[in-house]
Amino acid sequence: MSGFVLPPYPYDRLAELLDAAAVGSAVADGGPVVDLSIGTPCDPPPTAVIEALATSGAERGYPPSIGTVAYREAAVRWLERRFGVALDRSQLAACVGSKELVAGLPHWLRLRDPERDTVLYPAVSYPSYAMGAALAGCRAVAVPTDSEWRIDLGAISDDDASRALCLWVNSPANPTGALDDLDAAAEWGRARGVTVLSDECYAEFTWASDPRTILTSGTSGVLAVHSLSKRSNLAGVRAGFYAGDAALVRYLSEIRKHAGLMLPGPAQAAAVIAFDDDEHVAAQRARYSGRLDALAGALARQGLEAPLPEGGFYLWVAAPGGDAWGLARRLASEAGMIVSPGEFYGDAAPGYVRIAVVRPDDEIELLVRRLGGLSW
Repeated sequence: MSGFVLPPYPYDRLAELLDAAAVGSAVADGGPVVDLSIGTPCDPPPTAVIEALATSGAERGYPPSIGTVAYREAAVRWLERRFGVALDRSQLAACVGSKELVAGLPHWLRLRDPERDTVLYPAVSYPSYAMGAALAGCRAVAVPTDSEWRIDLGAISDDDASRALCLWVNSPANPTGALDDLDAAAEWGRARGVTVLSDECYAEFTWASDPRTILTSGTSGVLAVHSLSKRSNLAGVRAGFYAGDAALVRYLSEIRKHAGLMLPGPAQAAAVIAFDDDEHVAAQRARYSGRLDALAGALARQGLEAPLPEGGFYLWVAAPGGDAWGLARRLASEAGMIVSPGEFYGDAAPGYVRIAVVRPDDEIELLVRRLGGLSW
């Protein structure tokens, strides 16, 4: 009997780097191995959010799959405050973080339109876009990026466009930090009847401009996907939402209700507090900006090209000689620093490593000192 064979989960492949770091010369200073391979926040969320999580009383009953009125209205307020986009709460619904939505959307869209079978996504991107296509039995077609790592809409063939269920864009992009032209993506999709899905979970950490959303181009034919995981350091709470085209939001809300996908009630109560508070986000922006500057400077002094991103909290670093695993092994063994090889993010970027500046300031400072003591 044969069937779908799952590829190895990318980050499980980092065990050899952790082993190299544990026995390497860097940890002789008594400090820890510093894992910058995954974008897991380390800083505390607001105290009021944790209090709401603990005291809502919402754990007793089943929460509405679409999200409580308070949850959806708080998300609507945030969209208007941060992006200048005015939506009705009927155009928005809750999801259990954003990753489950990313992985599940192709399957649900295929049920809605079985005549189309293709998921388009950036060639250098978060691996769940391609995996969502695979889990839905769809064709996963990687769209090339340009020299600035932005998706190249002109490279999509007419055949792929005619078969496309959806086009994913991700801005600011993981792993590159690039900012796509979201208006152009929306226009491309509307002209071809292709739903455009815009993953905007790093929008609060946009450095080169004000934060952006595809919803400023209108809601027809588009969905924006957001999460509190990065914005509010609530990755474990799994609070997100999708917003945009009213008919598509209604369809997805109904199918997700049948599937039993519900954001827990206490998480919804906590999220309301987080959406309404911008002060903690400003503080987090300052932390990530400082960490990016410090680590990019330390890498540059070692001759490693580490440009600051347009958005997000990752450094996208070209490996000497294009040997990403070689650079990752050396950083692990000589600096006690764990990073992700670029091949995790598609076949188009094997010569890079991604570095997530998500550890506390003292650990980033430790890495700066360790890097300064190396001879490259």
